[in-house]
Amino acid sequence: MITLDGQTVLVTGAAGGIGAATAAVLLDAGAHVALHWHSGAGAAAELAAAYPDRATTVQADLGRKAAVAELWRAAGDWAAGTPAGGLTALVNNAATMPYSAPEDPYEDWDRDWDRVWAVNVRAVADLSRLAVLAFTARGGGRIVNVASRAAFRGDMPDAMHYAASKGAVVALTRSLAKGYARQGVLAYTVAPGWVRTERVAPRIDDPANAHMLDEVPMGDAAPPREVGNLIAFLLSGLATHATGATVDINGASYFH
Repeated sequence: MITLDGQTVLVTGAAGGIGAATAAVLLDAGAHVALHWHSGAGAAAELAAAYPDRATTVQADLGRKAAVAELWRAAGDWAAGTPAGGLTALVNNAATMPYSAPEDPYEDWDRDWDRVWAVNVRAVADLSRLAVLAFTARGGGRIVNVASRAAFRGDMPDAMHYAASKGAVVALTRSLAKGYARQGVLAYTVAPGWVRTERVAPRIDDPANAHMLDEVPMGDAAPPREVGNLIAFLLSGLATHATGATVDINGASYFH
């Protein structure tokens, strides 16, 4: 059993899906966790209630630069009262995925590209910057950024912005790993394919979308907790020399 005793982690997008599953795994493993949410606390509130001594919730719209700094400050203030004395790890999971293709009105395209870049790239970069500054000061820390298989194989025309943003996350993470390994800051990317979250499940289970799972050799989407297990392993310190690596979790659906 992996133990994360003594770690205090900020997980973004923890109201549901991969973020909530990851937070649950980290809490089960003994970590203290600050659970970020945006438009509804959802599972984040449930986890905070279940682990009142080791979890807290923090609301923020990551599309606003000021809110990103406020999130880090609030999470850090809470973390100062934990045994670690501050945040020791960051999981950048939150993301947005609207749909707008080149054929759609420019106003939709323009709005969605700006929002996707703000949440999926700039917020990840800004939080990573704040983590680097804090972690180098305390002698080290870990960052896990959640990307997507779309970073490597692209996506449909109405999700080009999403694929491009996740490609940027991969490059950002590798740069962090190269730049700060000697200071003890380790950075990893996790790249899921289809994950059976509450948002995705109705879409992939629609008979009209049977092709979505047909492309997965394992035959189904990954359970969210498996992604959480992988993130917990990367945070555990059991594979420090994997810093900079991208770990796929897509049921072998690389090329379809």
